[in-house]
Amino acid sequence: MSETTYETYARAQLWFELGDPAAAARLLAPLAEEEPYNRSLLELLGRSYFHAAQLRKAEDVFRLLIDLDPADDWAHIALARALERQSRDDEANRYRRLHSAMAGGSLD
Repeated sequence: MSETTYETYARAQLWFELGDPAAAARLLAPLAEEEPYNRSLLELLGRSYFHAAQLRKAEDVFRLLIDLDPADDWAHIALARALERQSRDDEANRYRRLHSAMAGGSLD
C-alpha cells in the first residue's frame, strides 16, 4: 500500500523537525512535481532546501511561491534570505522591501 501525499508530507515534516532537512527535501521533491500548486508542500520544500544549504533550489521554490501568490510576504522574505546567503544582497533588497511593505514596515 502506497503512502498518501499527506502521509509523505507528514513524514518529511518530521525529518525536518528532527534536523534532517535534506531527507525532508528528498521526500518532498517528487511530490512537488506531482502537485506543483500545493503551497504548503512547496513552503516546506523551500525551507528544507534552505536549511540543507541547497540555496539555488530554495530560491527556485520561493520564486515559484511568489509566482503562485505575489502577496505572500513570507515567500518574499524567504527569497531575500536565500539570495543573501548567496551574497546577492542587491537582488535580496528588492524582496526585503516588498516584504516590509506587505508586513507593515517590518524588515524581518
